[in-house]
Amino acid sequence: MKKFAVVLSGSGVFDGAEIHEATLTLLAIHQQGGEYEIFAPDIPHHHVINHLTGEEMPEQRNVLVESARIARGKITDLKDFNPDQFDAIIFPGGFGVAKNLSTVAFDGPDARVNHDVELAVKGMLERGKPIGALCISPAMIARIIGDVKVTIGQDAGTIEAITKMGGTHVETTHGEVVQDEQHKVFTTPCYMLDANISQIADGAGNVVREIIKVL
Repeated sequence: MKKFAVVLSGSGVFDGAEIHEATLTLLAIHQQGGEYEIFAPDIPHHHVINHLTGEEMPEQRNVLVESARIARGKITDLKDFNPDQFDAIIFPGGFGVAKNLSTVAFDGPDARVNHDVELAVKGMLERGKPIGALCISPAMIARIIGDVKVTIGQDAGTIEAITKMGGTHVETTHGEVVQDEQHKVFTTPCYMLDANISQIADGAGNVVREIIKVL
């Protein structure tokens, strides 16, 4: 049974992990015969967004605590991630990836990446283990690796940022997966496109399926 690490960035599309992408990734792993452990860094949110109004709220939340909502409480601090114990790692999307796990939303190609996230990704790279990234997450992966082939769909601004990071972008549509053979990075656009939940399930399922093929 192949073991996946799934890294979350909070709970909620505008300031954390995209819940559909996170949940459907977990479902895809289970349905395809794998198992998973969920991780998140123990850091503050950049900010908190009212998902009903879209307005910023005057409060502070913690990425690990908020991610535990999706994980039903069974979650591990990312600083304790050991790449030797996992076959693959996957990052669902959501603005939390670009605001909490990195500063892609604010700094584009000059973004900083959380130290524990970078260690986790580089640890898997060094061992030749697959990395999956959904939605906006491929931009963060490009910031870490540089010369890597990824997709975020068709968004011109994000494509430009990825190119400036040293990455190669491939335009895709719903459910399509781009594989970087050298680094074993698997990416799909999900909600970077105007998608419905069935198309998100296709994307998440296809990333997991392509990863399992190389394990």
